[in-house]
Amino acid sequence: MLTEISFSWSLLIYVSEWLVRLFMLAVLIERHPPRTAVTWLLVIFFLPWPGLFLYLLIGENRLPHRRIRLRKALLEKYDGVRRLDVLGAAQEPPRIDKRFLPTVALAEKLGFMPVRFGNRVTLLANTDRVIKQLIEDIDAAQRHVHLLFYIFAADETGQRVGAALKRAAMRGVKCRLLVDAVGSRQFLNQVAPDLRASGVELYAALPVSLLRAWVARLDLRNHRKIVVIDGQIGYTGSQNIVNADYGYRALEYHDLMVRLNGPVVLELQAVFADDWHAESDQFLEDSELSPGDAIPLFEGGDAVQALPSGPLFPVENYQRQVVAAIHAAQEQVTITTPYFLPDEVFLEAMETAALKGVRVELIVPVKSNYALVGLAACAYYEQLLSCGVSIYLFHEGLLHAKSMTIDDSIAFLGSSNFDIRSFALNFEINMIFYGIEFTEKLREQQAFFRENSERLSLSEWQKRPAYKRVMQNVFQLLSPVL
Repeated sequence: MLTEISFSWSLLIYVSEWLVRLFMLAVLIERHPPRTAVTWLLVIFFLPWPGLFLYLLIGENRLPHRRIRLRKALLEKYDGVRRLDVLGAAQEPPRIDKRFLPTVALAEKLGFMPVRFGNRVTLLANTDRVIKQLIEDIDAAQRHVHLLFYIFAADETGQRVGAALKRAAMRGVKCRLLVDAVGSRQFLNQVAPDLRASGVELYAALPVSLLRAWVARLDLRNHRKIVVIDGQIGYTGSQNIVNADYGYRALEYHDLMVRLNGPVVLELQAVFADDWHAESDQFLEDSELSPGDAIPLFEGGDAVQALPSGPLFPVENYQRQVVAAIHAAQEQVTITTPYFLPDEVFLEAMETAALKGVRVELIVPVKSNYALVGLAACAYYEQLLSCGVSIYLFHEGLLHAKSMTIDDSIAFLGSSNFDIRSFALNFEINMIFYGIEFTEKLREQQAFFRENSERLSLSEWQKRPAYKRVMQNVFQLLSPVL
């Protein structure tokens, strides 16, 4: 009898596992591109029920239906903010290289943000300098301070910025703060209550709970870094509100931020307002978002365009944007990123550019702070090196800047890594800069990263131990879900 019962349960488990495999085969082929589908099938065919459970948690880019439903209404409502009158707008000069005019049009179609002329842009490469300047701007704020960060730490830097927000709130400035629920978990527990008590409005973005998992994917994160002060000053880039070592002893992170003045600040404002409403249910009126007066154009200023991305957009818009820019390159492409897990299209764009004679450079940290991601990234190096891509391993700390320059005409800088997660899953904000002036400044910073790196040679890389090659290739298979 016991043998019969055991046999019945074994048969039931065997049949159920095959039903899971066959059902998920149909689901995955329909809902995912081939590479992602194959990765999930690999997991589910080896571990059917655990794989199914994992897929239900993190397999689809699900967001609450409420947030999706409000997306169109928010775009219409804040369109007025994005298109506020700009002094001298009729005299905006056509200063963009004709070769990249399609890039401008594509970015507007993908991100709903037009290019803005006459902006003043300051590139900031030092964490302490960024924090010092940010605190000075918060202390000078008169109307509002809006901050959105993936990581707002409870360390010394977080305490300093928090103190500045408290001072601003106490003198009547409207302070609104959004932080990611996962990236800023410690801050939310330790510091947030005191800030709320001081009058700072504060919400956690994308809270995590098992109940929420049924309506939203758990690992969708708000990875954006945005500051808007009085509608006149903006910050964005790769830096979080955290000490330069990010809590790791003897390890300095190298970030890049921009401080912006001019019309493009309104585009950052619109992105913040969108995320603010999603978490707080508050519609911010135009009077709460605008600078009060029309924003002046800065003579000789930069042409800049914001490109927000994330699961609310119908396509992976930042991926399409950078791929199109790489294909338009004629002389040089330089990319810096801490995490490099490309999809096939992005990888092919880099290879094609190198094969047609463009100097393509990839600068990454010599060692990743996420071991599995680092192993998976290494699996792409031989293929890139074989096509003529130059790879540099930065060894002076952890390179955390996410940037790309194309020739001497266009630059990308923001919160998005050049990996599948940033392209498809996270909420990101990136800026596109058109023209020689800023592109040259960013290339100088990229040159600093390159000079403090070791160039990887194909012959040396091919000599790595066989066990490392196997490990890298195994984790490369899992890169769509890392």
